[in-house]
Amino acid sequence: MTDFPADITAMWARDNAAHALGLELLTVGPDTARLGLTVTAQHLNSHAICHGGVLFTLADCAFAYAANADATGAVAQANNITYLAPAKPGDRLTAEAHLTTRAGRSAIYDVTIRTADGSTVALLRAQARFVTTPNR
Repeated sequence: MTDFPADITAMWARDNAAHALGLELLTVGPDTARLGLTVTAQHLNSHAICHGGVLFTLADCAFAYAANADATGAVAQANNITYLAPAKPGDRLTAEAHLTTRAGRSAIYDVTIRTADGSTVALLRAQARFVTTPNR
């Protein structure tokens, strides 16, 4: 993990689920974030491909860091994911999140998960609600 603002560093330190899955926080900028994951045996389902729940969590975490990049206290209100291709053991995945639109206390973020060769694995559309959180 590179140097991030103190609030992002603190948020990452509390993100036990992300750590348990082996997610990596790569970049965070205004309304954007990028997380990485290398698919290992612990991420596989019974078909020997990356479990959809792992992919969802990777995308959801990228969304969370993009939505909270300016310390506004955003939470997920709704998410929808579309799986387009399997991720296999050894695949290096990157989830890139960016703000699509914001209106008042609500916003839409889009997240794309890609393999190292640029193939799209999944797309997530996330709706954020900006609230005050006790951890900030």
